[in-house]
Amino acid sequence: MHEQNTWLHIGLGSFHRAHQAWYLHRLIAAGDTRWHIAAGNIRNDAENVVQALIAQKGRYVLETASPAGEREYEEITSLQKLIPWQADLQPLIAEGARPQTKVIAFTVTEGGYYLNTSHKLDVKNPDLAGDLQGASNTIYGVIARILEARMANGAGPLTLLNCDNVRHNGERFHDGLVEFLHLTHRQTVIDWLHVNATCPNTMVDRITPRPAADLPARIKAQTGIDDRAPVMGETFIQWVIEDNFRDARPALETVGVELVASVIPYEEAKIRILNASHSCIAWAGTLIGQRYIHESTLTDFIYRIADRYVTEDVIPSLGDNGIDLPLYRDVVLKRFTNPYIQDTNQRVAADGFSKIPAMIAPTLRECYQRGARPEATAMLPALFFVFMQQWHLGKLPYVYQDGILDAAAVHAMFDAADPVAVYAGDKALFGDLSERADFVALLREKIATVNTLIG
Repeated sequence: MHEQNTWLHIGLGSFHRAHQAWYLHRLIAAGDTRWHIAAGNIRNDAENVVQALIAQKGRYVLETASPAGEREYEEITSLQKLIPWQADLQPLIAEGARPQTKVIAFTVTEGGYYLNTSHKLDVKNPDLAGDLQGASNTIYGVIARILEARMANGAGPLTLLNCDNVRHNGERFHDGLVEFLHLTHRQTVIDWLHVNATCPNTMVDRITPRPAADLPARIKAQTGIDDRAPVMGETFIQWVIEDNFRDARPALETVGVELVASVIPYEEAKIRILNASHSCIAWAGTLIGQRYIHESTLTDFIYRIADRYVTEDVIPSLGDNGIDLPLYRDVVLKRFTNPYIQDTNQRVAADGFSKIPAMIAPTLRECYQRGARPEATAMLPALFFVFMQQWHLGKLPYVYQDGILDAAAVHAMFDAADPVAVYAGDKALFGDLSERADFVALLREKIATVNTLIG
């Protein structure tokens, strides 16, 4: 019996279990048993799921639903080692340091990389500041300790794989890690990393809502399986990875993963067309009292905002990049109308303070660069402004979640004499656009439009 290679995944959430774990499961189902997943968390906020999975020996059911309502059920078998959380993260670090671990992947959300608009670490963030003093609350603190442990036991090279919606995600993570290692005086680890690891860029895509309350009952009725940790997702799935693994890798190309020389065209299309539109729809839908993404997408004025944003500003910005962008737009917006996914505006509205600089500001900037006024794109930060104004007033229908929310600063902005000027002048959100008088004027206009639309 050959020793299996380990794919260690950090961030054991629904998305990982509906996406990367599904592809590894497809490999195993096809008879390729050379790989399995070990997984655990940096934070202690999902241990009920981990304990449920341990009781189920890592197995769980994935329900997928198409826009036409066809549901399919599959028991996923790739998750073969679960790492319970403990305060010093020692079990997670030990797993990462084993020679059999050839890939360490992670899904920690956009905010989990603590990068400012210059792609440098936000060292004032409390989690990151703690890690610079020796804690392990972030992906950088954990990976730094794993690499030290690998060096100490001669574990050999590996691939570090970012599975989040961060533009140039492999490069951004790599640069953040190197900066972290510099700040913590670990030059020997930087030297080792340079020789022994790669950080390929990736693009991941499958809409994965929080599992619905009635999901276990549906699974029981359809499959007879009692599952205390099921997941659900849409039928659509895509994974594009730069084929730049440092050591062994699974034969992912045999199960539909696209291994490419450059992920940039796919990444730009996804981030700007799918992710930015998704957030725009969630903010707008919340403002008119809607709960679900499909309801909001099917609301005429909201659909038009998203469609105009992509058609008038994004497609001209991206140009001819080898992807049929109008078709991609239509497919994406159709996916958002899927009523069977029951994806909530709350989930998709999260992390706006990371999303605006990463997903929306580049299109604003490129419109100005080609002499166009970004009227359609400006509706997105305008929606977020009105959304956060409702948060400030305590009028949102749910708790807004944002990894980098500075609550005091946001309240201060809305208490200022001219909140729009403060917002438009926020360099962290808008970079050099924050200095343009015409940008402030445009935002004022669009915020007024949003207020009129939502009545």
